[in-house]
Amino acid sequence: MSEQNKEPKEPEVFVETEENQSTNQPGNSETETLKSENEALKKEISDLKDQYLRKAADFDNFRKRIQKEKEESIRYGNQNILADLVNVVDDFERAIKSSESSRDFDNFHQGISMIEQQLVSTLERKYGLKRLESLGTPFNPEHHEAISREEGPEGHALVVVEEFQKGFHLHERVLRTAKVKVGPAQTNESNNNENKIEDVEKNLGEEK
Repeated sequence: MSEQNKEPKEPEVFVETEENQSTNQPGNSETETLKSENEALKKEISDLKDQYLRKAADFDNFRKRIQKEKEESIRYGNQNILADLVNVVDDFERAIKSSESSRDFDNFHQGISMIEQQLVSTLERKYGLKRLESLGTPFNPEHHEAISREEGPEGHALVVVEEFQKGFHLHERVLRTAKVKVGPAQTNESNNNENKIEDVEKNLGEEK
């Protein structure tokens, strides 16, 4: 047969499948990458949110615990000193009960004095509470409250000549100022004159 009698071949048709589409379209791989990154970011955000909520809950519990401890510290902060004071109350009750039966004033006075000494010693030893020594010392407005003044020559430094109520130190801080009477400091000459007056008055009294 001649070449003219041969049937012409049909042109080949290329059918594009989904596999071919994904292979032939370069943007698809980028889309998948972005989707993957987006999912990873969403998961990270979710994890961070959970961590934040847990931290917030922990902090809230911590704040409540601190507040409770603070309230209990205020409520029971005096527990140690009160435990010592109730012992003093016991001593007072025993002294009173003993005095009711004996009616012995001297023993009662001695017992009360011992209780007072024990209380002062406990407060000083365990809690740092000390009495201010004021009598004869220079007047100090930080330590003393002058409620009375003795007249005397001007220009003399003021000293405490009488103590109406004792002051107290708590460690290095003044807890209560002492109520005192102040007067001019006595010079040696004044002291000598006073001694001479006392001697004269004494001699006069002996002559009588």
